[in-house]
Amino acid sequence: MPPKYRRVLLKVSGETLKGDKPFGVDYGYIQCLAKEIVEVVHLGVQLALVIGGGNFFRGSSAAQDGFDRATADYMGMLATVINALAMQETLESLGVVTRVQSALMVQQVAEPYIRRRAVRHLEKGRIVIFAAGTGNPFFSTDTAAALRAMEIEAEVVLKATKVIGIYDKDPKEHSDAVFLPKLGYFDVLSRKLKVLDSTAITMCMDNRLPIVVFDLKTPGNLMRVILGEPIGTLVSGE
Repeated sequence: MPPKYRRVLLKVSGETLKGDKPFGVDYGYIQCLAKEIVEVVHLGVQLALVIGGGNFFRGSSAAQDGFDRATADYMGMLATVINALAMQETLESLGVVTRVQSALMVQQVAEPYIRRRAVRHLEKGRIVIFAAGTGNPFFSTDTAAALRAMEIEAEVVLKATKVIGIYDKDPKEHSDAVFLPKLGYFDVLSRKLKVLDSTAITMCMDNRLPIVVFDLKTPGNLMRVILGEPIGTLVSGE
């Protein structure tokens, strides 16, 4: 079966990378994730990644504890660089050429973000990992994912989570939460369904970029989404 999508942006939270650990990176889990990504790339899919940094540092939480918000967000951006390098090392150990592009200048460990260069890497079959968010405080990595997806002309944003998709309320707190397989952008915004932040949703809506929210913890789900199976929740203008 041919893939439904040829160029995708996969958004993975830092919290996902820590697996069952309280902090840092679960190297066993990141290895499993890397293997699934490699299988997708071997289908000819051009794949870019945006990884959060919440397993090391979360800027918004630090700001609530008294940190200057801009400083806290920059610290969070640096945490995403750590995760990007961990993912790059794991992917390249599996034989896939990978490039990290950072919105902050860290030339010793990553390329600067240059859109045309990123697209060229993808065209050559390389995986591109976008680190340091947008390079600006007050913007989340969800917004960075939406922005980079549009810049590289991705066909879809894949938002990886720990649940099967979007519910009408938090399934961890409400046993009667109802799973929603399809939603419009306005539905997500008006119902304040906190899966991506409102800025990211609005950007995708304005540019008619679909979003698939799905459970990354289930082995094989990434491939199923790429092949077009009805996995997770589709957010679109339809």
